[in-house]
Amino acid sequence: MDLGSLSGGFAHASHDAAHAFRSMMEAMARPGTVWPLQGATPPAPLSVAAGTLILTLCDPQTPLHLAGACDTAAVRDWVTFHTGAPLCAPADCAFAVGTWADLGPLSAYLAGTPEYPDRSATLIVQGAGGTPARLTGPGIKDTAMMDLPDIAAMQANARLYPLGLDFYFTDGAQVRALPRSTKVEAL
Repeated sequence: MDLGSLSGGFAHASHDAAHAFRSMMEAMARPGTVWPLQGATPPAPLSVAAGTLILTLCDPQTPLHLAGACDTAAVRDWVTFHTGAPLCAPADCAFAVGTWADLGPLSAYLAGTPEYPDRSATLIVQGAGGTPARLTGPGIKDTAMMDLPDIAAMQANARLYPLGLDFYFTDGAQVRALPRSTKVEAL
């Protein structure tokens, strides 16, 4: 294990985790809104927000998939040291992190079952950008706008509700969320 994996965690674990949890819950409750999310200093290529989400959400009982460029020795060591989360394939994960291109296809992830819709994966998508979309649904007063990497995939995911995937989109030290209950329309 590289000694660099010993650093980059929360400086004040309970305080930092509480602030991070509040920001990520606000993001999920208000789809499309930008929230600051910081506290972690993960190894590249993880963003500050993605690393903070991992530190907040993952533990030894929470399987994590590292997709594409995020699957490096440095990231594996950092995740293992700070969270103890087991690393796994997409079909077995509770959370996955990577770029949109690296995370595909969405069908590889658990979307829940009719009896247990909560047994689905949450994807942490690194990088901003995409096509502007209009969002409606729970947590949105009228409409919200958000750039999404694949509007058709998000529409198909919303049609699965109450099944489906939830998404966090990270950019540096910021996060937006898109829960499965959100309707997506191309502009």
